Amino acid sequence: MTAHTSSASASRRGRRPGTNTTRQAILAAARARFAADGFTGTTIRRVAAEAGVDASLVMQFFRSKNELFAAVMSVPADALTHFSDAFAGSDDGLGERVVRAFFEVWEGDARTSEPLMAMLRGAIVNEQANEQLREFIQERFLVAAVTSDNAGADDALLRAGIVSSMLVGLVVGRGVVGVPTLTGVEREKLIKLVGPAVQSVLAPTLSPDEGERLGR
Repeated sequence: MTAHTSSASASRRGRRPGTNTTRQAILAAARARFAADGFTGTTIRRVAAEAGVDASLVMQFFRSKNELFAAVMSVPADALTHFSDAFAGSDDGLGERVVRAFFEVWEGDARTSEPLMAMLRGAIVNEQANEQLREFIQERFLVAAVTSDNAGADDALLRAGIVSSMLVGLVVGRGVVGVPTLTGVEREKLIKLVGPAVQSVLAPTLSPDEGERLGR
């Protein structure tokens, strides 16, 4: 092998121009892989190949797969306004608004949906992912429900917990397990079907006696 060939080969394997650009390329590749394959199924070598760099370069930026996973699971803060917006306003149509917001976050922009799917797939085998997913549901979804005026604080937290479990289960069936009847239906149809069920949990219709007892 000539010196020129060796130099060219080394150049291809070396650091890309621009540290930030290289890091972002690695994170983008890792987000896609963790979301599709989960924590266990993702390898540093596969991430490196898709980012167009050596595996050793990935390890220069992120010392382990755990550190890479932690960096990947960062969800943009502005994407989470969907939840608070969904709970704003009257009870009319609340169920559909919440389901639509949930889908927009979990199946929308890859910057948000891929970290969440990575959390969901990783939560089964990785405690860090499990903790992140719990925090996301508790701090982002449940808090939005509690701060709304649809129910008393304790009751709202319970109702939101039930709804979040329902919707996460739907995401698992649709995006992880791949249940044909769920993957084969358009999102808007699911929103129309699931919305009333969510509505009945978050903002149930009260009888006159119940409304009087609760001061509504």
